[in-house]
Amino acid sequence: MTQPTIEPSTLEAPIAEQFEIFLDEHRARLAATLDGLTEEEARVSLVPSRTTLLGLVKHGVFVEKVWFDSALRGRSRAEIGIPETPDESFVLVDADDIASVRATYAEACAASRRATAGLALNHVLPGHRLGPLPLRWAYLHVLRELAQHLGHADILREQVLARRPS
Repeated sequence: MTQPTIEPSTLEAPIAEQFEIFLDEHRARLAATLDGLTEEEARVSLVPSRTTLLGLVKHGVFVEKVWFDSALRGRSRAEIGIPETPDESFVLVDADDIASVRATYAEACAASRRATAGLALNHVLPGHRLGPLPLRWAYLHVLRELAQHLGHADILREQVLARRPS
């Protein structure tokens, strides 16, 4: 698992770069929650909600596209091809497997990086349902959401691994 970024170069970097470093760190950690799991383990449902390890990474795709495509470019969720609600973004279909969800997540993260490259933190994202918001607010929100889901993933992964035969 990726260790927290505390190198002097990060601490001394411009704040926009710090946001990007922390976002990438959290993105990598979310993808890594699937490391070493079987397809069955990645899909196992251990809570009453739709939350699974594979579903958390799939939801990560939704988060990236909501903030760095829909909100930034003003495109609708239908145009982008993502669900209308966050809850629906956890739904797994038969074609979803570790490799495909990871690849889709990696591409969504790369697209987010490209979309925000060179933008100032006060750049306004015009297309979010809450109204126009600065990029810094979106960065903070996505960091908060990734941190929350990483907590869920840590607990689920611990439960999944505890179910393995000794």
